[in-house]
Amino acid sequence: MLPVEEIYSPLKAYLQSRTTALIIAPPGAGKTTGIPLALLDEVWLKGQTLILLEPRRLAARAAAARMAETLGEAVGETVGFRVRGESRIGPNTRIEVVTEGIFSRRIVDDPALDGVGGVIFDEFHERSLDADLGLAFARDTQTLLRDDLRLLVMSATLDGERVSSILPDAQTFHSEGRAYPVTTHYLGRDQGLRLEDDVARHILRLQSKLTPEQAETMLVFLPGQGEIHRVASRLEDGGLHNHIELCKLYGAMDVRDQSAVLRKNTVGRPKIVLATAIAETSLTLDRVTMVIDSGVSRLGRYDPARGTVRFVTERVTKASADQRRGRAGRTQAGDCYRLWDKEQDLSLIPFARPEILETDLSRLVLDLRMWGAKSTMGLNLLDHPPEGAMTEATRLLQALGALDDKGELTTHGRLMSQLPMSPRLANMLLQAAKQGQSAIGAALAALLSENGLGGKSTDLETRLEGLSRDKTPKAVQARSLAQNWTRLADTLIKKEIKQTDVGKNSAYLLAEAFPERTAKARGKPGEFVMANGRGAYVDETDPLARSSYLAVGDLGGGSARDRILLGSALTADEIMRLFANRLETATVIQKSAGGNFRAFEQVRLGQVVLSSKPMERVPAELLVKVQAEEIKSKGLKALKFSDHAESLRQRVQFLRNDDLSWPDMSDAALLQTLEDWLGPYAGGRPLLNLTAHDVTQALTSLLSYEQQRNLDALAPESLRLPTGNGARIDYGAEGGPRVEARVTEFYGTSRHPTVGVNKTPLTLALLSPAHRPIQITKDIVGFWNGSWPEVRTEMKGRYPRHVWPEDPKSAQATARAKPRGT
Repeated sequence: MLPVEEIYSPLKAYLQSRTTALIIAPPGAGKTTGIPLALLDEVWLKGQTLILLEPRRLAARAAAARMAETLGEAVGETVGFRVRGESRIGPNTRIEVVTEGIFSRRIVDDPALDGVGGVIFDEFHERSLDADLGLAFARDTQTLLRDDLRLLVMSATLDGERVSSILPDAQTFHSEGRAYPVTTHYLGRDQGLRLEDDVARHILRLQSKLTPEQAETMLVFLPGQGEIHRVASRLEDGGLHNHIELCKLYGAMDVRDQSAVLRKNTVGRPKIVLATAIAETSLTLDRVTMVIDSGVSRLGRYDPARGTVRFVTERVTKASADQRRGRAGRTQAGDCYRLWDKEQDLSLIPFARPEILETDLSRLVLDLRMWGAKSTMGLNLLDHPPEGAMTEATRLLQALGALDDKGELTTHGRLMSQLPMSPRLANMLLQAAKQGQSAIGAALAALLSENGLGGKSTDLETRLEGLSRDKTPKAVQARSLAQNWTRLADTLIKKEIKQTDVGKNSAYLLAEAFPERTAKARGKPGEFVMANGRGAYVDETDPLARSSYLAVGDLGGGSARDRILLGSALTADEIMRLFANRLETATVIQKSAGGNFRAFEQVRLGQVVLSSKPMERVPAELLVKVQAEEIKSKGLKALKFSDHAESLRQRVQFLRNDDLSWPDMSDAALLQTLEDWLGPYAGGRPLLNLTAHDVTQALTSLLSYEQQRNLDALAPESLRLPTGNGARIDYGAEGGPRVEARVTEFYGTSRHPTVGVNKTPLTLALLSPAHRPIQITKDIVGFWNGSWPEVRTEMKGRYPRHVWPEDPKSAQATARAKPRGT
């Protein structure tokens, strides 16, 4: 009896009149295979099918096989499955197990889901983009078109409260399961060892716990395929017991090899399974009593700046760690060995970041348009995608011709949506079909959709040839898939609009799918720069290393540059023919070591220069532009500014504080508009060679005629003192415009001097005969009437030869001392 059977009766009773439910059950409870079979004979499902969504192809096949076995049938009878490239569905199939991507395509094509009575979203906690979107679309269908459609969301570690926020009418059913106790051991990590060495030594130490009599399984979680192979190698070289069967389990394996791992253990042969996160859920491995968890996973993170998925190794989430631990207690008490400390366990994040926040959203945007929406607003999504990523996805679809300038779906976009692949590959395949090259396009699409096909060569032609010769089930399935895509593309592209007179080879098609990755050689062999400006490389010994240009299809992310994993050689002429409507012609300037400038007319695809022809003379406007950029990098100090020019800037900025009609002469503003105000005064000369007089003239030209007339009246360059002398006004001084002069030159001042429209009082620094400040004031009359007597007494004692009147307001100003003897 499956533990989940405890909720069968209440769930069935509930679904007789209600349509939405959440099911939370621990690993091993049997929900994946038990719930669909339990609902098979319900009245509301009569004459219809039940769809079960699984996150991975392996899980879908395994779930269908287990249910068929329970019914004593073959897969394809009552229970069948659909995954990419493979389908086992018969005329009597009632339960269809499909991957999430298959369902999201299906509901876009058939929003009413005719003939479907219910949809079950299994392992929803993984939060794939297709699962999130599929549930949102299914909820729309249920609300608007099919109020009889049953929707069930299942998981072992579901955040039920959050899911309830988008499914408020759903009741939650909990199954406690029948998990046996699992003892958790925290082993920590030996930082002096590589991960695979650390894992291997623990496996070798614990292998004696696997007895031939019980034929148990030790399940080891590793981040990726590379670590799995390296750990296997160390075990084979390091003393693995002969009676133990060593198995590998990861997504890129052949189906035949994956199925072999899932078979029941051979009597007397315990098993060690080295697996990726693929083994966390929905798979039944025989007699797992021990789990070793490396504590890390490898996840694909989309980098919109590069347009690539970069794989990163991160710590597992709390939900994943719990799933992995639970695998050890399904059939009997077990042990989980964690390669981290107990304290670190407290810092694990609860759930993985949803894919909708991390991935390329071009397919999502295309599906939304087919659904009749321009955004995700109004859809029942737990998380809405980032606005910036949606904008980038829209731009890509416009570049591919799937959307017009207004963001509306085009005829080409509708055709693209009918191909079960990314928009880039769909566009490439349709373009190939128009040229009668659909078979090549489909083979290339298959190669780019599935890792490991055709070998490991970076050269596209070698990989395509390898795929055509490969007899493994995986390659045979890929070729069959490509044939189906060929027929579909040829059907979508009407015969009468084909242009068979223009052929395209595989390199052309690869460039068509990823135009921004078209690359040009630079530096030493193997070094390239792509049209998007990123650096890329292959090993110097690689067959592609000495190519002048490359079409690049697959990249491995790096911090400064990317490794080219798949590419094909092109010529500059081929690129110019292929991208004739995307090329840019521009004039560029280069500066020699001696400071001389030369101009070239270049044809470019992004940052890739396809041709460069020298020009007889440098265009004056371009010389100004280039020098302006140089000055911007150095700052205004690179120009020659006279004291008068600096004073002019300060005076104008002072007036601008009260009246924004005066031009902005700040450093930032002048640098930003450098070409506009200084360029006209270049006269073909380099800007850096202009004289201080030229710069002053250019600054003055920013003022209108009226402003030039009013400048001296509102903000004079100097203050005329009662002596007749002029004292420079410092308009850039802290605290406002400031004047410094000896106090004796201010005698006779009965009103404080002001400047500007608002009569701003000047800051007066009144100096002694020795030019030392004796008073700083914005109210000279108040100073005369206030503290002047004390200052006068002190000054008279220090400087007896100078005049120190009792009433300075009415005294004669002077810049001299009294003659000797007076």
